[in-house]
Amino acid sequence: QVQLVESGGGLVQAGGSLRLSCAASGRTSSSYTMGWFRQAPGKEREFVAAISWSGGSPYYADSVKGRFTISRDNAKNTVYLLLNSLKPEDTAVYYCAARGAAIVTTSPDRYDYWGQGTQVTVSS
Repeated sequence: QVQLVESGGGLVQAGGSLRLSCAASGRTSSSYTMGWFRQAPGKEREFVAAISWSGGSPYYADSVKGRFTISRDNAKNTVYLLLNSLKPEDTAVYYCAARGAAIVTTSPDRYDYWGQGTQVTVSS
């Protein structure tokens, strides 16, 4: 089992920035692919970004490309999501997820472990 705990969410004005963190514990492995997803009220959970075990091949949803940056520190078992130039439509609960496979994927069904989520609210 892998436990994931997100932190760093909050209330920010449009144009502002936040950095989300996801700390992994338990049967952690640097070979896990890590992803971030988000879910706004009344909407389905959607892919935001993912990164391979090596830290290479970051992949982003078109809606956040150029504004968000995913990174990981395997020594600390932590993955980060830097959110810049935030927009009100970025408001959602952000979830961290881990996948026990090396291939990056955008499908939430392919991820094995999930955190409890952290709320990001962007005011206009």
